[in-house]
Amino acid sequence: MRFLAITLIVHAPDPVTGVRVSTADRFREVLDGALLAEDLGFDGFGVGERHERPFLSSSPPVVLSHIAALTSRIRLFTAVTTLSLLDPVRAFEDYATLDHLSGGRLELIIGKGNGSAQRELFQVTAEDQWDRNAESYALFRRIWRQDKVTATPRFRPELTAAEVWPRPLQQPIRVWHGSATSRESADLAARYGDPLFSANVTNPIEPYADLVRHYRERWAHYGHDPALATVGAGSAGLYAARTSQEALAAFRPVFEGRLAFQRRIGLEPVFDTLEDFVARSSALVGSPQQIVDKVHRYHEVFGHTVLHLPADASGLTAAQHRGSLELFQSDVAPALRKEIPDPPWGWGPAPLSPTERPAAATPPHQEGGTAS
Repeated sequence: MRFLAITLIVHAPDPVTGVRVSTADRFREVLDGALLAEDLGFDGFGVGERHERPFLSSSPPVVLSHIAALTSRIRLFTAVTTLSLLDPVRAFEDYATLDHLSGGRLELIIGKGNGSAQRELFQVTAEDQWDRNAESYALFRRIWRQDKVTATPRFRPELTAAEVWPRPLQQPIRVWHGSATSRESADLAARYGDPLFSANVTNPIEPYADLVRHYRERWAHYGHDPALATVGAGSAGLYAARTSQEALAAFRPVFEGRLAFQRRIGLEPVFDTLEDFVARSSALVGSPQQIVDKVHRYHEVFGHTVLHLPADASGLTAAQHRGSLELFQSDVAPALRKEIPDPPWGWGPAPLSPTERPAAATPPHQEGGTAS
């Protein structure tokens, strides 16, 4: 099993202290989190994309490029790239550049995005967002794999023998599909033979399990080898301590602060007690053995081989957050790495099937021609 630390760069008051740091300090926290994740041996670090309050994650390529300059080993993820809102040509340029700057460490998790404010900002409707997502991804794939592209898309100007530069370092990048509430993303991932990443954060396991089952059913429907279907899953929180009592005591103020915030803004909480949250959500709060057991329970349902954990302290002190991550890596991760397999394709650049690579394609790590 592989482990990612992911942030959506929420910029809100701390749920315990009520203090909101400056924008510059919030970005500094993200960079420090990425350095800590690499230092502790996490396999990946992810940055989300949101275009509305209270998030600062409107430009993940910029943030990830800075992280790429500060790190050397950890793989870099988008979580998620909202292709339904973006021009796929421009997105390709950004991410192909980032792929080079990171030394080929980039992986994308794509999704349609959500929220009426984001849709209004980019003039995307609730009715066409899924079509935009599917069209943008189809074009994005072609640009990544072909030196020249001719296409007549519905949601952007046509392309005629278009060359898009730079060509990526990886041939091609691996693309995951973020899945949260509907079947469209699961079906799109299955159609292209891509891995699925279940959000698995807001609700109990059942709705996410239904989407993962749908993904595997559609994977088989499209004729792919069932052994190659790959699932990642999120977690709603993490606090590892030597005993369950210590973990619950430390995490209780965090949970209660988040609960109060949800009620202030008019959201009905899914879990209204810490005990219910720990029992029925994907949160990993407890002793190392309790966390190992809970991940196994979810694995029995999802069959996932990648797990993401929160990269932010979010109510915990810096010492608590670091101590929890250190304990996870020393006492939890080794057991899960041993007992749950890695993705079937290993860990690194995505392979390109012979049918996808054009005969005249530029070999990996080489670029021909002259830019004009």
